[in-house]
Amino acid sequence: MIEAHDARSVRAAEEPLLARGEPLMQRASWALAGVVLRELRSRRESSDGASAGAGAGARAGLGARRAGVRGATARLLVGSGNNGGDTLFAGARLAARGVQVSAVLLDDRVHPAGLAALRAAGGRVVHASGRTVDEVARHVVAADVVLDGILGIGASGGLRGLAADVVAAVVDRLDRLGRDDLGGAVAPRPLVVAVDVPSGTGVDDGTLPPVTAARTVPTGRSVVLRADRTVTFGAAKPGLLLPPAAALAGEVEVVDLGLGLSTGRPRRDDHVERTLRPGAVRRLEPADLVRLGVVAEPSGASHKYTRGVLGVVAGTERFPGAAVLTVSGAVRTGIGMVRYLGDPSVTTAVLAARPEVVPAAGRVQAWAVGSGIPAAPSSADDPARSQRTRVRHALAQATGELSSDVVGDAVPVVVDAGALPLLPDRCPPWVVLTPHAGELAELLRSRGDQVERAEVEAEPLRWARRARDLTGATVLLKGAVTVVVGPTGAYAQADGPSWLSTAGAGDVLTGVLGSLLAAHSVDAVKDPGLPALLAASAALLHGRAAHRANPGGPVAALDVADALPGTVAELLRRRG
Repeated sequence: MIEAHDARSVRAAEEPLLARGEPLMQRASWALAGVVLRELRSRRESSDGASAGAGAGARAGLGARRAGVRGATARLLVGSGNNGGDTLFAGARLAARGVQVSAVLLDDRVHPAGLAALRAAGGRVVHASGRTVDEVARHVVAADVVLDGILGIGASGGLRGLAADVVAAVVDRLDRLGRDDLGGAVAPRPLVVAVDVPSGTGVDDGTLPPVTAARTVPTGRSVVLRADRTVTFGAAKPGLLLPPAAALAGEVEVVDLGLGLSTGRPRRDDHVERTLRPGAVRRLEPADLVRLGVVAEPSGASHKYTRGVLGVVAGTERFPGAAVLTVSGAVRTGIGMVRYLGDPSVTTAVLAARPEVVPAAGRVQAWAVGSGIPAAPSSADDPARSQRTRVRHALAQATGELSSDVVGDAVPVVVDAGALPLLPDRCPPWVVLTPHAGELAELLRSRGDQVERAEVEAEPLRWARRARDLTGATVLLKGAVTVVVGPTGAYAQADGPSWLSTAGAGDVLTGVLGSLLAAHSVDAVKDPGLPALLAASAALLHGRAAHRANPGGPVAALDVADALPGTVAELLRRRG
C-alpha cells in the first residue's frame, strides 16, 4: 500500500527534524543521485548489450564492463527553492562520479550552498535568462538525463515566467524527437526524473494549474515536463497518485527521510488503518487485499449464504447485456449466490449466460443496481419502469427507509448509471456510487452545483469529495485512475490498462464491488471506512483482471469477468 501525504503534513513532519539539525537535504540529494546513477547504468547496459549482441564475435560481458556512468550527460532544471537545492547537491554527486553535469538556472536566486557544491565538483552553470528559450531547450534535450528541480511542495500553482517558457520549449522538442524536422537522425529521448514532484502539478490534488506570466505560452494552458520517474522525499504526495497529474509522474520512488509519516503498511483487521489523516490519499497494492481480509479463501464450514448473497437489478429489454455483465462480474469474483430481478426477457438472457444465478427475490446481503437502466424515461410509456421500481426498493432497504421486519437489516448497495438519479437526499456511507465523470457532473447539477464533465475531469478529487459531502454516500469516480472518496479518506487506483476503456467494463466493476460488499456486509454497515476500502479493492481486482485477460492487447468486458477467478487465485497464492 502506498500512503500519500499532503504538503502541509510533510512540512510539519520535517520541522522538528530540521530544528535538531538533521541533514534532510543531504539525505534527499544523496538518494536522488543514487537513483539517477542506477538509471544511467541500466541504460548503458541495455545499449552496450545490444551493440555487443549485434557485433560479430562480441564477447560476453562487454556491456557490463562498459556500463559505467563516466561521460554521461545530465541537465538540471533548477528553481529558487529547496527543491532546486536538492537538485544541485545531487548534481554535485553526479559530477563527482564522472557525469557531465550542467545546471540550467531558471531563477536568479538559487540555493547558494547547492550551487557552490556543484561548481566545486566541476559542474557547469547555465543562466537561462542570458540565452534564448530555444537555445536552452536544445541544450536540455541533448542530455542523457534531465532532472526537473524547478518547483517542490512549497510552491502552488503552475509554472511561471521564464520557467514556463523553457519547459514548454523542452516539451515541444521532446515531442518532436525522431521527426525529420530535427535533422533526420533519430535522437534518443533523455530520461526525465522529477525531483519530489513534476513541476507545475498540484501537489495535494493532482490538478494541472495554468502557467502565469509566460511570454510564449498561451493564457490558461498548463505546462508540465512528463517524467519517466519521480523521486519523492519523505512520503508520496497525493498529486503523484491522483489524476490528471499522475499520468505525468511516471514510476514513483519514495525516499524515506525518517519523517515518521505512515507508510500505509496495513495490519490485518486493524480498523485504525481504515482512517486516514486529513490530506492523505492511499493506493492499494495486490497483497493488501489478502492482508486486510478483503479476499479470503472460504473455510470448510462456509456455504453459499455465509459467503454473501447479492441482489442485482440491472439491464432492460433494450440493454440486456448490462445485466449479463453485472452478474458475471459478481459470480466470477467468488460470491456465494446472485439473485437477479428483472423483466422476463432479460432474465432469460441472464440465465443463458449464467445458469447459477437465482431469478427470484429473497434475502440479500448487498445490492448492485442501475447498470443498463436508462437515467430518465425515454417516453411516457417507460419500458424501464419496473426496473426503476425495483431499484427504489433496494435503495430503501439500504438507506433504512424500509423497516427491518419487512426486508431484514440495512445492507450495502452499489449504485450505478440509471440508478443515480433515484438516490434519496441523504445516504449512509455503505451506499457506494460508481459514476463516470459525465454522470458525476449530472448528479452534482441535480443538487445545485453548476459543473461540467470537463471540470470533473480536471479536478476529480475535488468533485468526488463534493459529491460525497452532498449525498453522504461513498463515491467511486471511474476513470484511468479511479478515485474513491469515503468519510475517512480517499483512494486512487491505477490498475487497469488503457484497453479497459470499453463498453460494459463498468457493469463488470459493479458486479465485482457488489460481490465484495455482500461478502463483508455486516462490517461494511458498521465501519464507515470499509466501503471505500472495498470500492478501491474492486477497482484493483477489475484492473488486474483486465491485464490478465489479454496482456498488452484489447479486452472485451466479458473477457475481464472471465479473468476474475484466476486473478483472485493468484492473489491468494501470493499471500503472506
